[in-house]
Amino acid sequence: MICLRDLIDLWGEPISQGSISRNTDISAISTDSRLVKNSSLFIPLIGEKYNGHDFLNEAYSNGAIACVIERSFQRSIPKGFLYWVVNDTLEAYQQVALLYRSKLQMPVIAITGSAGKTTTREIIVSALKSRGSICSSVNNNNNDLGVPLTLLSAKETDAAVVIEMGMRGLGEIRRLSCCSKPDIAVITNIGSAHIGRLGSRRNIAIAKCEIASCLNPSGLVVIQAGEPLLEELLPLIWKGRIIRVALKNDLNLNCCNQSVASIKSIDYVGNVDLTLGQIQINKINFNLPLDGLHNARNFLLAFAVAKELDIPLQFLNDLKVEIPLGRNGCLNYGALTVLDESYNSSPEAVRASFDLLVSKPGRHFAVIGTMLELGEKSVELHRKVAEWAVEIGLDGMVIVSQGKEAEEMAKEAKTLPNLAIVSTPEEAAKPLNLWLRRGDVLLVKGSRSIELERLFPLLPQIN
Repeated sequence: MICLRDLIDLWGEPISQGSISRNTDISAISTDSRLVKNSSLFIPLIGEKYNGHDFLNEAYSNGAIACVIERSFQRSIPKGFLYWVVNDTLEAYQQVALLYRSKLQMPVIAITGSAGKTTTREIIVSALKSRGSICSSVNNNNNDLGVPLTLLSAKETDAAVVIEMGMRGLGEIRRLSCCSKPDIAVITNIGSAHIGRLGSRRNIAIAKCEIASCLNPSGLVVIQAGEPLLEELLPLIWKGRIIRVALKNDLNLNCCNQSVASIKSIDYVGNVDLTLGQIQINKINFNLPLDGLHNARNFLLAFAVAKELDIPLQFLNDLKVEIPLGRNGCLNYGALTVLDESYNSSPEAVRASFDLLVSKPGRHFAVIGTMLELGEKSVELHRKVAEWAVEIGLDGMVIVSQGKEAEEMAKEAKTLPNLAIVSTPEEAAKPLNLWLRRGDVLLVKGSRSIELERLFPLLPQIN
């Protein structure tokens, strides 16, 4: 619980238009005047299309007792409001979240990575539920606004806080780390997502390693073993413990781009049997909660976190993992199986989805939407996706894209038995209705703004 005295310690004496005890509890921190409760602190944020300062009167009428305002705000403040003047209300929001975090007694786990963040988050949440209620990021609350919102929603009775951290540029995850001061950090992988903004995988790795910037000195970072960029860059930020995990399947295939002997000590090795849906770790078998090797890797990361927090191993079997729509979805259209990965996309995520697709019995088809934010590497990486489609022997692919990316993908995939290029998700239904038949499996994968879910109502029910 935060009281008025805590805020005075943070920002100094408020400008007072009323008399309120310094020991008065702040019941809530709100950035939305419509959700303000009695005795709450209102923080008016400024966005591209809104300015929270326009709603100071509404916040005060709804029961807020104090607020912060940006120095540039020139209008009157409701009489009776306590307020502080700050340079940036978003920064103030994060400062309050850090203040609140300092009062929390439960562990805080933070997760980032180019792909698999949300899935790994949800596996960790499921694994920790044996300890009690878990406060966790929801939806896409993984940025400068979402992370403090998650922290401030934690209750004293929660057993842990699990926070997802995304980024669109260098420095963002550093801010989120310093706002939340995690006890455990997880980096799922280093890929090509946002390479158009950051310029290189190296810069992406630097951005992801920022998660350790304000990590508890006695905490740890969990990573997949053998990622050269992480092995090089993480120690520059983090001098504490690092736990490395790896699938034996990856080591056997030398997927780490290094010889096994050159990889630093691996703490947990998992041996996966996808036909049984199991992973063996330390000679103990666990049922995998989700299909695919990529999700076995995510489970192994969650296993390391659970071990660190002394979760009894029996609670890691038969986990019930709730994944948001558009990720790891499996839909049935009669005798047609659809793998719904429509929420987002990157080259590495497409590759993982392809591997899952071809592990299923039947003919294999894919609808692949444009992957965004790849910058000057966009054409090259889209061409690589088409190369993979041919390599794994897809029976057909619909490309939902325009421009050079679509042209290059079509050239690379011209040997596929069935190939089509369309401009919209709805147009993808026409070739699919001609190709698909009983027992087929269809993958739907694309970046969020492509809205490939618009295709689903138009897919055939196959008997």
